[in-house]
Amino acid sequence: MSNNVSPVGYPWSAFEGPNLGYVMDKYDQYLQAPEEVEPELVALFEQYGAPTFTDGSAPVQTATNTAPANFEKILAAVRLAEEIRLHGHLAADIYPLKDRKLDFSHIDPKKFGLTDADLVALPATLFFQNVPANVTNGKQAIDYLRSIYTNHIAYEYGHVVIDEEREWLQAKIESGALNTPLTTDEKKAILNRLTRVEGFEKFIHKTFVGQKRFSIEGLDTLVILIDELNRLSQEAKMNSLQIGMAHRGRLNVLTHVLQKPYDMMFADFAHVSNEYFLPTDGSLKITKGWTNDVKYHMGATKIVSSDYTVKLAYNPSHLEVASPVVTGQTRAAQEVTTVAGEPQHDASKAMAILVHGDAAFPGQGIVTETLNFAKTEGFSTGGSVHVISNNMIGFTTETYDSRSSVYSSDPAKGYEVPVIHVNADVPEAVVQVARFAFEYRQKFGKDVLIDLIGYRRYGHNETDDPTVTNPETYKIVPKHPTVRVLYGEQLASEGVVTAESVEQLDKEIYAEMQASYDHVKEVGKTKEPIAIEMPEAVEQGYPTVDTTTSLDNLKQINEELLNWPQGFEPQNKLSRILKKREEAFETGKIDWGHAETLAFATITQDGNAVRFSGQDAQRGTFSQRHLVIHDKNNGEEYTPLRHISDAKASFAVYNSPLTEAGVVGYEYGYNMENDTTLAIWEAQFGDFANMAQVMFDNFISSSRAKWGQKSGLVMLLPHGYEGQGPEHSSSRVERFLQLSAENNWTVANCSTAGNYYHLLRRQAKMLGTEGVRPLVVVSPKYLLRHPLAAATKEQLAEGTFQTVIEQPGLGANPEKVERILFASGKVAIDLADRIKDGEGFDHLHIVRVEQLYPFPQQKIADIIARFPNAKELVWVQEEPKNQGSYLYATPYMYELAEGKKLQYVGRKAMSSTAEGDMDAHKAEQARLIEEAVAAK
Repeated sequence: MSNNVSPVGYPWSAFEGPNLGYVMDKYDQYLQAPEEVEPELVALFEQYGAPTFTDGSAPVQTATNTAPANFEKILAAVRLAEEIRLHGHLAADIYPLKDRKLDFSHIDPKKFGLTDADLVALPATLFFQNVPANVTNGKQAIDYLRSIYTNHIAYEYGHVVIDEEREWLQAKIESGALNTPLTTDEKKAILNRLTRVEGFEKFIHKTFVGQKRFSIEGLDTLVILIDELNRLSQEAKMNSLQIGMAHRGRLNVLTHVLQKPYDMMFADFAHVSNEYFLPTDGSLKITKGWTNDVKYHMGATKIVSSDYTVKLAYNPSHLEVASPVVTGQTRAAQEVTTVAGEPQHDASKAMAILVHGDAAFPGQGIVTETLNFAKTEGFSTGGSVHVISNNMIGFTTETYDSRSSVYSSDPAKGYEVPVIHVNADVPEAVVQVARFAFEYRQKFGKDVLIDLIGYRRYGHNETDDPTVTNPETYKIVPKHPTVRVLYGEQLASEGVVTAESVEQLDKEIYAEMQASYDHVKEVGKTKEPIAIEMPEAVEQGYPTVDTTTSLDNLKQINEELLNWPQGFEPQNKLSRILKKREEAFETGKIDWGHAETLAFATITQDGNAVRFSGQDAQRGTFSQRHLVIHDKNNGEEYTPLRHISDAKASFAVYNSPLTEAGVVGYEYGYNMENDTTLAIWEAQFGDFANMAQVMFDNFISSSRAKWGQKSGLVMLLPHGYEGQGPEHSSSRVERFLQLSAENNWTVANCSTAGNYYHLLRRQAKMLGTEGVRPLVVVSPKYLLRHPLAAATKEQLAEGTFQTVIEQPGLGANPEKVERILFASGKVAIDLADRIKDGEGFDHLHIVRVEQLYPFPQQKIADIIARFPNAKELVWVQEEPKNQGSYLYATPYMYELAEGKKLQYVGRKAMSSTAEGDMDAHKAEQARLIEEAVAAK
C-alpha cells in the first residue's frame, strides 16, 4: 500500500507484558464463550481478529491472567479513535452558514474517562501501524485524527463491508493525501472559474429581472467539482463523460463545463434564436424539438476531441428521473455491440456524474432503484460519481420535514457506497474530494457519493421570496459572503493574488458578458426567429420496409438455436419443448416465443445488436421464451442467440432488478446513446408499466417533440383477459393511446406470431434513421401458444407487418355482410375461435386492428368500402368501455361510418380493470363474444 497509514495490525501493537497476556486469554475465552467477554473486546476481536504483531505473527504470552491498571485506558483510547473515525463527521465543519449544531459528544475524551496525560502516556502505534509524521504519542494521534475527521471534509465509510475497500479508504484519509496543497496556478484557475460562475448568475439576475434560472449560487463549487472530474476522466483516457442533473445550476454547468457560449445562453433569455451563436467548429451539439422546452431542461454535447465528449442529459421537471437514463447512456458508451456474441463491456471507457437534489435523494425511490443497478450484470457501469447538490432545503421544506435521516445521503449507505461530505465554501477541499472519489471509482469499480453542502442564495426560483417560509435561514444568507469573495480573500492573504486583482478580474469577466449580450441584442434586431419544424420523416410516418429473409436462412437459424454444446444438458422437460421447434418450423406451428427468437437472430444478422431486459425476461414470465438455457447438472448458462452464423452484432438478455421506472429509464438511455441497438424492455405483467409512467410521460412519448431526442425503444406489455384479476389483465393501453400524437411512437396489439415477428424486424430496420420512434407492443399471454396465433415459416420468410388483418374464412360474399367487427389483439383470436371456419356467419366480417397508433384509417376505409350492405361497425374489446382502445378509436370510426351505426361490445365502464373472480370473468367474456357475433 502506497499510503503511509494502515489500519492492519493495530491495536495489538500497543499491548505488551501483562496487558498482552490478558488480551490473549480474553481472545481464547472469546472463541469459546463470546458472551462472557467485555463487549468492547468482542468488538475489537470481531474487527481485527486474533492479537498479532504488525508482521502478522502471533505474540508469545508472557504474563498472568490479571489485567494491569492501564489496560482500561488502552481500551478506552482505542474506542475513542474508532468513534472519531465513525462519528467525527457529526462534528465536522461542513456547513457554510454554520447554522447547524455540531455534535462532539461521541469524540470527547472525557466520555471515555481519558485525560490528556492518559493519552500522552500511550504510544502512537496504538492507533496506526505506520505512524504519521510529527505524531509521537497518543494525545497527538487523537488530535491528528480529530483534525482529519472534523475539518471541512467528513467521511462515512464504516458501512462498507469489504475489508480491502474499507481499509483503503481509511488509509487514504488518514495519510493526509486529501490535504495536499494545490499549486499557485491551480488556485488562480479556481478563482477565475468561481468569478465566472458567480458573474454569470449576477449578470442574468441584473439583466433579466424576474426570469427563472434556478441559480447555482451557494453551491458555486459544483462547477469546480465537475471540472475536476472532467479533467480526471480525460486524463484516464475515457471516451465519454455523461452528466445528469436537475434544474439548479444547470445553466451554469452548460455554460462553463459544456462551454455553451455566453451569447447562446443570453439569447435564450432575450428570446433570440440561439442557433445564430452556435460555434461553427462543431465543438458543441444541441438538439431541439418542435415544441421546445424551458431553457433549464435543455442539454448539450461538448466535443472536446475526436476521442472524448461530455454530455449533459436533457431533463424534465421530475428531479431524479434522469439518473437511470444517464446510467443507461453510460453503459451504452462503454459497450461494443458490433461483434457477434456477448456485448464487450469496458467500464473504463465512460463514467456518469449524477447530480441529485438534497430533498430528492432520500425522497425519490428512483434514486435507490438506480443505486441498486451498481453490481448487477446487465446494468453495472463500473461506478457512478453521485453528487448531492445540497442547499439544505427542498423548495420551501426544511430538512426535518423532508427526511427521517441525519443526512440526505443516508440511503446510499445501504448499498455500501462511501459518503464524503464537503463544505461547498472551501474550493480546495472540493477539488481534493473529487480526486478522492475518482480514485476510489477507478480502483474498486463502485459508486461513490459526494455530499456537497452549501446553501441557496435566493428562493427555489428567483421570483420566490424565501423569507416567507424560511425566515431564520434567510437572516443569515444575505450577510454571508459568496465563495468567490471568501476564496479571493484567502488567496490575497496567502500572497497568491492581490485584493485589487480579485476585483479587477470580476469587472473584466462582467464586461465580457456584457459584450456578449450586446452582440445578442444586435443580432436580435436583424434576424428573424428560427422556427423548428417537425422532421418530414416523422410527419410522414414509417415507410414500407423489407422485412423478408430467405427460407433457407431461417431453417439454418432454427437448427443452430437447437444445436447446444457437446456435454450441455438442459432440463429434460425444457429440452423436449425446445426440440419440438424443429417440427413446428416445418408444420406451420411456430409459436410466439419461437417467432420472436427467430426475429432476434435475423436482426443480429442484419447488423443490429439486440439488448433485452425485464423481470424474468430470459425465461419469459409465462415460460415461453427460454433465451438462456441452464445445464441441469451444474447450472451453466448457454445463450443460443450468441452463436448464430453470419451474425454481425451482439445479443444480450438480462433478468432485471424488480423495478420498472429505473429499468425503463435505463433502457431508454441505452438506446439514446446506441441508436442502432434494438433495446427492449418487457413488463412482467402489463400493469407493471404503471410504475414506469413517469418515463413514458416525460421521456419516451415526448422527448422528440421537446428536445429533438430520437429513440427506438421497444416496450412489451403483456395484456389480455384470462381471469387473472384486475392487476394482471390490462396493460392500460388507453394511457399510451392518450399520449399518442404527431407520430411520436407506434402502439401495436398483434394477434399472430408472424405479425409480431415482422413488427420487430421493421422496428430494427428503422434504427439509426431520422424516422425512428419508440414501439409499444401490447403483447399477449393466452396467445403465446394458441394454434390460431401460430405462424408458418413462409409467413416469416416472405411476409411483412400488416397494420390490419382480415379474418380468414369471412367476407367471401360481400353483399351478405351486414356487420363488421373491429378488434385488436387477443379478443380477435377469441372471435376467430368462436366462428371457426366461418360457416353460418355470412352476415359478419372481422377486421383485426394490429396497429392502433398511427391508426390505419385508410386501410380500414378500403375494407369497409367492399361491403356495400354493411349497416353496423362494431368495436369489440375485452376492456371496460372507459378503458382499452374504444374511446381512442371512436373519432376515427365515426369518420369511417358514413351513416352506418357505430356500436360498442365489451365490458361496461368500470373503475377497476377487470373482474377478480374466474367464473365472473368467463361469464362476461362469453357474453361479449356472443353479443359480437350474433345476427341482428
